Amino acid sequence: MDVKGQGEMRLGIWFPAVRCGSGTDQFTMRLCTALRERGMRAAISWIPHRGEYIPWLVARPRPPEWAGVAHVNTWLPRLLFPEELPVVATIHSCVHDPALSPYKTRAQALYHRLWILPNEAAVMKRARILVAVSRYTAERVRAAFGVADIRVIYNGVDCRRFAPAPRTGPHRPFRLLYVGNWSPLKGVEFLGPVMERLGGAFELAYTRDRCGRHARYRLPGNCRDLGRLGGDDLVRAYQEADTLFLPSHLEGLPLTVLEAMACGLPVIAAQVASLPEVVEHGVTGLLCRHSVEEFAEACRDVADPSVWRSMREGARERVEQLFAESDMVERYISLYEELCS
Repeated sequence: MDVKGQGEMRLGIWFPAVRCGSGTDQFTMRLCTALRERGMRAAISWIPHRGEYIPWLVARPRPPEWAGVAHVNTWLPRLLFPEELPVVATIHSCVHDPALSPYKTRAQALYHRLWILPNEAAVMKRARILVAVSRYTAERVRAAFGVADIRVIYNGVDCRRFAPAPRTGPHRPFRLLYVGNWSPLKGVEFLGPVMERLGGAFELAYTRDRCGRHARYRLPGNCRDLGRLGGDDLVRAYQEADTLFLPSHLEGLPLTVLEAMACGLPVIAAQVASLPEVVEHGVTGLLCRHSVEEFAEACRDVADPSVWRSMREGARERVEQLFAESDMVERYISLYEELCS
């Protein structure tokens, strides 16, 4: 695909990205792969994680000759910013959100204020187009930085890969699933008490924390450890569950929820941050206040076979309509073309 400018410019997309083992890495890899599948040139230059906080000790990546646009996230250090190309910058979350403050250590708070904040401000100033992954994230960024022009493109999920398995009803015991790390931000302190309240008619399958923090929490006997999951094992875990349980205190846009809904799982989550943008209360799941009793009651409600079947269909339909990866990719391609026109 060629774009006319001063002469001819090939629309190739280059992703200089710090590899940090998070959902941001998955976003970059999926988008790059999807662009290639559409016949576009796209490549990632991975920067080691230390480049985030000591970028002067990391070689600055150089763009390929064929690249016409660079796509970064706003945590890319200023020293590694690709000055040679027009830039699209995606904001995956806003760590300057006051709602996040209670869950930060003092060291994290200082790091975010003294290093990440000025770095993001510089990246936002230099980028030609800014994109946030949810309306909530865009609002928090506008409040923190005073930036007005932010587009919103929801993260997408591959609806071919993440798809429901044939089912006619929920399991007995009813199977809840928690997927994620075990930081206090994720609301994991509710998992054990909720499962104790629900008793033997319910079970919770959970993934391990990458740093082993799951071992700090006392869980009752109706909880089982799935280990660390990825690839087809993660898809199978969604398909074998009945409902995703996410008591998180804050989310930029949770890919876990999108994957679960694509697999036909109703979602029980807290009514905070971007979650109401994803979960339609009473249609694709239930949104609760942070209360053991409210979460437990929501689990009992969704376990009703007729409610479960209705929400299962609603969850899949909502993802197909609003969060399909194909739609996300097409919207980013439109931005790239806008920059190169």
